[in-house]
Amino acid sequence: MTAADLHTLTGAYALDALDGAEAGAFERHMAECGVCAQEVRELRETAARLALGVALVPPPAMRERVMAAVAGVRQLPPPAPEGDVVPLRGRRRGRGRLSYLAAAACLVIAVGAGGWAVNAQREAERDRARLESVRQETAMLVDLMSAPDTTMRTAPVSGGGEATVVTSRGLNRAAFLYRDLPELPDSQVYQLWYDEDGSMKSAGLVDAPEGGSGAMLLAGGPRGTDGVGVTVEPAGGSAEPSGAPVMLVPFKG
Repeated sequence: MTAADLHTLTGAYALDALDGAEAGAFERHMAECGVCAQEVRELRETAARLALGVALVPPPAMRERVMAAVAGVRQLPPPAPEGDVVPLRGRRRGRGRLSYLAAAACLVIAVGAGGWAVNAQREAERDRARLESVRQETAMLVDLMSAPDTTMRTAPVSGGGEATVVTSRGLNRAAFLYRDLPELPDSQVYQLWYDEDGSMKSAGLVDAPEGGSGAMLLAGGPRGTDGVGVTVEPAGGSAEPSGAPVMLVPFKG
């Protein structure tokens, strides 16, 4: 394995995806390569933040409100004989007490027992959708960082902070890992762009959390592109860059 090959293993090593021989070779390399050592630390910090990002805590009062509403719901009728049509309020066979409570809570929401119940259901659905989105994005980030052709290019951001563009031509996927991005006013947002032979194509908006550090997948893929740029745009983004990039990472040279 050449030194050039070892430089590409930072993502896999940070995620414990290397076997014993590869891990040993990379650790010996990392002891002499400060760039790789720093990249591993940053990737592990990012992986930890992504893991924390999937923990969604429901509102503290949700359980009490649901249980209070369930107590006021009329008891369900006995199950209908085999072959008959079961009313909507009928209990499904094979369900336990928890299923009964869940069904009763759903019934409360369905009949409009209270506006709060509808809002709670909508909030729960949004939380589930966000959780699933985070899980999918985390899995794709792990696949990207573990791909054999993954490359990582780090550059400073004008005004402060730095970012790493992670790409895999084989997966046709790219990610943007950023740290200490300067906070923007509500009227502005960071926007990512692919450079396609001098033409800039939007690759998504950066939803930077408090602290200015995080990771995200770029919209679209890096095949056929020459690099990735970041600009500061009005809230909601722009159809094309409105100013000079605050960061530009070429894929060649």
